[in-house]
Amino acid sequence: MRYMMIMQVEPEAAARAAQDLDMEQVVATMGAYNEELQKAGVFLTAEGLSDASEGFRVDFSSTPPVVTDGPYAEAREVFTGFWILEVASREEAEHWARKCPLGPGVGLEVRRVNEFSDIELPEDNEWLQKAQEFRAAQS
Repeated sequence: MRYMMIMQVEPEAAARAAQDLDMEQVVATMGAYNEELQKAGVFLTAEGLSDASEGFRVDFSSTPPVVTDGPYAEAREVFTGFWILEVASREEAEHWARKCPLGPGVGLEVRRVNEFSDIELPEDNEWLQKAQEFRAAQS
């Protein structure tokens, strides 16, 4: 099973971090955590995300969809990065999420990544087959 851990930071915590954190120490701490995940054989990928001011949202409530540039004043939390882990169970995903070296004002949303078998389509569906072939080619 694959799980995605999505780091969410409250704007106040992000502002404090920008002023108070030693980025060299942050990188070293996260690097050690990622290395622990790799040694355990559960690490697939992890990425940090740029500031919300560089992003945009697309709202599909109307036609054509409306694009709004970031940052988003109404946001209570901002996604700042993610990990994808391959683990045997939800409990193992929870174990690794609890070990993540984060602090106050930061949280992780952890969600299982759907597998092709979760999609209720016939196995001979053209688009499902193409997606499976693409994933196999990426491995």
